[in-house]
Amino acid sequence: MIEHLDGAVIPTGFDVPVEPLRRAAHYTGDPGCIAEARSFASLFLDQLRTEWCAPIGSRTEGAVLLVVSELVTNADRHSQGPYILELEGTDASVTVGVYDSSGALPRRFPRDPERVGRHGLEIVHALTESVTVERVPVGKRVRAVVPLNDA
Repeated sequence: MIEHLDGAVIPTGFDVPVEPLRRAAHYTGDPGCIAEARSFASLFLDQLRTEWCAPIGSRTEGAVLLVVSELVTNADRHSQGPYILELEGTDASVTVGVYDSSGALPRRFPRDPERVGRHGLEIVHALTESVTVERVPVGKRVRAVVPLNDA
């Protein structure tokens, strides 16, 4: 196996690493941005199916689009500036990353079916195998990894 810094190594049977499919889009926060982000993610998933032969069924596609919606909605509501959606995918998973200008870290509230709203991060955690939040120089980045496990 070849070790590489700053990137995933996907076993191919060859001694050349294959880079994940990566795409990014910038949003201003104007009305319609959340729908645009979902559309961008849908096109990304189509490309991942074609180029990686990724097993993305309707359930997994719905999960990825919901994660995109929740993370972009949070960035839209809680930051005072533009945000960036990054998507990275292989035949095993899709990573959804959202950068925004707010330094406030998102809070995951305890499960409460009586509570109205504030279920976004709870939903993201339920649909993904991991969620990470990190501060970056101009705010924060939230990343969620959705496994591709239904054909």
